Amino acid sequence: MTQLDPSLSGPQGTRTGAQERSSFSPAVSSSALEPGQSGQPGQSGQAGSWGGAPLGTTNQSGTQGGANQGGVAFGSRQRGKVASVFAARWFEFLSTAAGITILVVLAAVAGFLIYEAWPAITAAPEDLQKVIGANAGSLLGYIGPLVFGTLLSAIIALVVAVPLSVAIALFISHYSPRRLAGVIGYVIDLLAAIPSVVYGLWGALWLAPQLDPIFTWMTNSLGFIPLFAGYQAPAKNVLTASLVLAVMILPIVTAVTREIFLQTPRLHEEAALALGATRWELVRMTVLPFGRSGIVSASMLGLGRALGETMAVLMILSPGTMYSFFLLKPGQHQTIAANIAAKFPESSGLSVSALIATGLALFIITLLVNMGARWIVSRRAEFNGAN
Repeated sequence: MTQLDPSLSGPQGTRTGAQERSSFSPAVSSSALEPGQSGQPGQSGQAGSWGGAPLGTTNQSGTQGGANQGGVAFGSRQRGKVASVFAARWFEFLSTAAGITILVVLAAVAGFLIYEAWPAITAAPEDLQKVIGANAGSLLGYIGPLVFGTLLSAIIALVVAVPLSVAIALFISHYSPRRLAGVIGYVIDLLAAIPSVVYGLWGALWLAPQLDPIFTWMTNSLGFIPLFAGYQAPAKNVLTASLVLAVMILPIVTAVTREIFLQTPRLHEEAALALGATRWELVRMTVLPFGRSGIVSASMLGLGRALGETMAVLMILSPGTMYSFFLLKPGQHQTIAANIAAKFPESSGLSVSALIATGLALFIITLLVNMGARWIVSRRAEFNGAN
C-alpha cells in the first residue's frame, strides 16, 4: 500500500479543490486565486472562486441572455410557421378558383350559344327557310352538310399529318444527331407560329397550282374511283384545303409526340438493345407501345385545331353544301368555321341565330372529340407517361 508523505499531510499539505483545478487547467493558475477564495479545511460553507465568480453559482446575465435568444428564435419559428400555413391556404384558394373559373367560362360559352341559337331552333320552318335557303328545308338540313364538310376535311388532314408527325418525332428522338435534331425541332416549332392567313395565301397562290397536274392525272387515271373523279381546275377543293390543314397541325402533333417518345424509360431501351434488338425493333417494342396514348392525345389536339380552322379554309375552298365524297370537285363542301366567317358580316336577326346554331354544333363536336381522347388516354395511363 502506498504511504502518504507526512510533509504533505495536514492543513498545509492538503491540496484544495481550487488547487487541483488550477493544476489541470492551463487557463487558470494557482497564483490567480486569492487567499480568501481558496477552499480551506473547516470552511465548509465556502467554495473556491473561478475568475472572480464563486464556483457553484450561476451567471445570471448569461442565463437571461440565453433565454432571450431562445425566445426570439421560438417566436421567429412560430411566425414562419403561421406564414407558411397562410401561404399554403392562399395558394389552395387560388388554384381552386382557377379550376372553377375554367368550368364557369365553359358553362358561360355553352349558355351563350344555346341562348343565341334558340330563336333559330324554335323558329317556324317557313321563317327559317328565308334565311338558310329553301334547299336546306330545316335547321338540321342546313347544319348537316356543314358538319360533314368539317369532319371530312379534318379527318383527311389527320390521316396525312399523323404518320408524318410520328416519323419526324422518331427521327428527332432516336435517329438524328443531336445538333440536327435541335435544328429540325426548332423549324417544326416555328411552323406553329405562322398565322393561318399566311397558310391560306400559301395554299391558294402556290400549292393549288402545283397540285393541278397531279389532280388532273388522278382524275384521268383513277377517275373510276369516286374519290378522285370530276376534277376541275383550279384546285380549290376539299383535298387541297385538307393538305393545308395537315401542314398546320403538323407542328402540334410532332411536338407532343416527340416529348412522349423522349420519356421512354431508358432501361427499357437498353434492355432491348442488350437482347440484340435492332434500332427498328427497339422502336417497335419499346417506344411505340409506350407512346401509343401520347400519339392519340397529340392527334386529338391536331384534330381540334383542324376542326376550328377558319381563314385558311375560307381562302382556299370553293364552298358548297352537299354530302359528297368527290374530293377533287370544287363547290362540294364547306366547313362550319369558314361558313360563319363568310356570312356573319352580312347577317342579322334570325340568320345570326342560325349561324350561332352551327357554332353550337361545332362546340359539341369539339367537346365530344376531347372527351373521347381523354377516355382513350386514361385507359392506358398506368402503362405510359402520356399524362
